[in-house]
Amino acid sequence: MVKAITYNNQVDKSQLLEQHTVLVKRIAYHLLARLPASVLVDDLIQSGMIGLFEAANNFDNSKGASFETFAGIRIRGAMLDEIRRGDWTPRSVHKNSRMISDAIKELEAKLGRDVSDLEVAEKLDISLNDYHHILSEVSTGKILGIDDLGISEDAINYADGSQADDPYQNIEQTAFKKGLTECISSLPEREALVLSLYYDEELNLREIGQVLDVSESRVSQIHSQAMHRLKARMQSWQS
Repeated sequence: MVKAITYNNQVDKSQLLEQHTVLVKRIAYHLLARLPASVLVDDLIQSGMIGLFEAANNFDNSKGASFETFAGIRIRGAMLDEIRRGDWTPRSVHKNSRMISDAIKELEAKLGRDVSDLEVAEKLDISLNDYHHILSEVSTGKILGIDDLGISEDAINYADGSQADDPYQNIEQTAFKKGLTECISSLPEREALVLSLYYDEELNLREIGQVLDVSESRVSQIHSQAMHRLKARMQSWQS
């Protein structure tokens, strides 16, 4: 793990960039595990280095966050922005993703409980195997993560400090995080566990599969369904 350092105007920026190059690579390979084969790790690293450079220029240590924390957010954001600009996701994937979220939202509102894979498949009038195939396709064809729920996870992404001092934005962020935490805790146990292992423990899909004694593809399906369930339940936060 890269040792966090305190940044100030006297620090040599080239030294700062060199010391945190390993952070860029670590984030790149973590993202690569959930992306199609068409995405190259070198492209992620290149974008991440741009994010690192921007972090070095904009970091303000008076805000209380470490440089590594701040840079990590900027690096990951730069990689995701570059991937999304590539527009390699087929329209059918976006359509299927919306279709699944809408079906889950409608069923859970009607039944007042978590709905199963089979119930969603029946709602969509497709077989369970076809539903699992769509979940896998959406998971590998689109980056679906916490930041896709309608509000940025970059809580300290500011250049001039104005956003950080905005009382309304602080209240909004706090309310969103509280709502997200409540939704995650209400997920079916296995879905909540997969999210915890993936985002908190930073295990990849293969490692999570070993923990749960299921295949990597099944973990991908569980993760995809969990995120669609969250997206349905957090729809009021989406722009």
